[in-house]
Amino acid sequence: MEGAGGGAAYPSRTAEEVFRDLRGRRAGMIKALTEEVEKFYKLCDPEKENLCLYGYPNETWEVTLPAEEVPPEIPEPALGINFARDGMNGKDWLALVAVHSDSWLLAVAFYFGARFGFDRETRRRLFNMVNNLPTIYEVVTGVAKKQAKEKTPNSSSKSNKPTSKVSRVEPRSSSKAKVSAPKDEEDSGDEDGDEVEEEHDNTLCGTCGTNDGKDEFWICCDNCEKWYHGKCVKITPARAEHIKHYRCPECTNGNSNKRLKP
Repeated sequence: MEGAGGGAAYPSRTAEEVFRDLRGRRAGMIKALTEEVEKFYKLCDPEKENLCLYGYPNETWEVTLPAEEVPPEIPEPALGINFARDGMNGKDWLALVAVHSDSWLLAVAFYFGARFGFDRETRRRLFNMVNNLPTIYEVVTGVAKKQAKEKTPNSSSKSNKPTSKVSRVEPRSSSKAKVSAPKDEEDSGDEDGDEVEEEHDNTLCGTCGTNDGKDEFWICCDNCEKWYHGKCVKITPARAEHIKHYRCPECTNGNSNKRLKP
C-alpha cells in the first residue's frame, strides 16, 4: 500500500480482502509467540532500543524499531516490548505482548476500514470476521484450546454438530435452524427447539461474517465446526453430498495469495 499522507489516494478494498490481510498478520505474530518463541525471545534484547513486533500479510513476523515516518503509514504496534522481558515471568511477558498484538490488529483493521471508506455494515462484517477467530492472547495462553475442549461434550448434541452428513449439508430453513434433526428426534420437545432456534439466529458465516440468507445453503466445517454460506466457500449442495469430511479454507490453509502490502 503506497503513500502515508492524509491526501494519499487508496484503491478500493473489500472487507474480505482486509480480513485476509489481517489474518496473515495474525498468523505471523502467533508463530513468533509460539512456534518460534526462542528466536523471538532472543531478538527482544532489553539492552536494545524500543522494539516492536510486526506481523505481515504473508504470515511472517519481525522484531524491529518503529517506523521513522511521522505519522506512520498504518498504526504502530506496542513500543518497547523488549524492556519488560527480563522483569516478568516468561509466560506473563508473552501474554502481555499477545494482548498488545490483538489491540494492534484491531487498530489496523479499522484504519483500513476508514481509508477504504467502509460503511457501517461493512465495518460490522469485518469486525465479525475478525471476532470469529481466537485472539492471539487466547492462542498463546492456551485459552483457545481449553474453550475447544469445553465444547467437545456438546459436539454430539443436535444443537451443535449434525448427526448425519445429510443434516450437515441441508439448506437452513426459514427459522435458520443450524441442524436438521433426524426424524426419530423431531418430537423431542418444543423447549429444545426454541434453544436451537435462538442459537442459530446468532450463527454467522465464517467467511462473510453475516447471518443473512435464511433459505440459502449452508455447510459446516467438520474440523472447526464453523458454518459457512455455500456460495462463500464455493460449495454447492450437490458437491457437498460427495464430501465425506468438509474442511473450510481456513483449516486447509487455502488462504488467498492476494494480500495487501504492509
